[in-house]
Amino acid sequence: MNATGRRPLAPADRARNDADASRIGRRPRLPKPRRAAVPPKAPAEGSAAATLRVSTYNIHKGVLREFIGLRRVTRIHELRARLHELDSDLIFLQEVQGQHERHARRLEHWPEEPQDVFLAKSPKLRQTFETAYGRNASYLHGHHGNALLSRYPIVGLENRDISDHALEKRGVLHCVVKVGRLDVHCFVVHFGLLARSRERQLGALIDWVSNAVSPDAPLIIAGDFNDWRNQLSDRLCGEIGVVEVFDALRPQVELVRRATYFARDRLPAVELPESAAVGGAPRMVRTARTFPALVPWFRMDRIYQRGFRVNTARVLRGIEWARLSDHSPLVADLELIDTGA
Repeated sequence: MNATGRRPLAPADRARNDADASRIGRRPRLPKPRRAAVPPKAPAEGSAAATLRVSTYNIHKGVLREFIGLRRVTRIHELRARLHELDSDLIFLQEVQGQHERHARRLEHWPEEPQDVFLAKSPKLRQTFETAYGRNASYLHGHHGNALLSRYPIVGLENRDISDHALEKRGVLHCVVKVGRLDVHCFVVHFGLLARSRERQLGALIDWVSNAVSPDAPLIIAGDFNDWRNQLSDRLCGEIGVVEVFDALRPQVELVRRATYFARDRLPAVELPESAAVGGAPRMVRTARTFPALVPWFRMDRIYQRGFRVNTARVLRGIEWARLSDHSPLVADLELIDTGA
């Protein structure tokens, strides 16, 4: 018996009810977040702020073709090791394989459990995460979607289908994470490949955030936006007040450029290279180019935040990451601003 006095449904009955709900047009009941074996960390009592390391990564279902040849290779084990080396508190994942019967039969070392559960477990069993998974696409041999790995308790979740057409299944996963006494709202995003589809999907996301999240609540929206032409940021930032993490750091670049001009004009004895001019000042913040991972050129992935102070943001590049996925991961250190008394 549960707290409501009702006997909990058996798994088979729950699956049958969800199938019936889908047929009659109701939204099927979403699963509870999968709990990790070790409790997530919590901030010290009385602490008013916390620093979160946030990562977002399209993992390409943990499978990648070899550089030479067309043979598919399982990368999920190496990918798990690299993810845990990042020491992130929140990891936003896209293209997470919940089930794939063909890969399980054909690929060596394919995990028996869903990828979000597998990735949550540390290879050395020293740390672990709570997980939440939202299914985007289903097919005869399996399904995949978005996932959130969190070292803090996940106290709520909802997954929505935002597909614009039948040929391209997309979704957004919303999780509420308890950080101290604050609820941090996390949205894991994977938008479509067509520009008009992305515009409509962005509209659905903005409506959802506006209705579900208080304007003063901490908010993180991260994932694969497929926005290589950077057409969505202005609308997203303008309507719900978020700031992209690389944009938040750009004022520091302006300060460096002004200081360099001051040095050139008033300290002529100091020899500065031509690159120190304002037009060619070295950039402190790199443009977030994440695709393709081997030679990143397109801005596909983003981390937007509200209610945080951005300390650092970077793209992880190199051959070691290009071997794991076709995207490069983004990592940002965010300091939570607690405005409560």
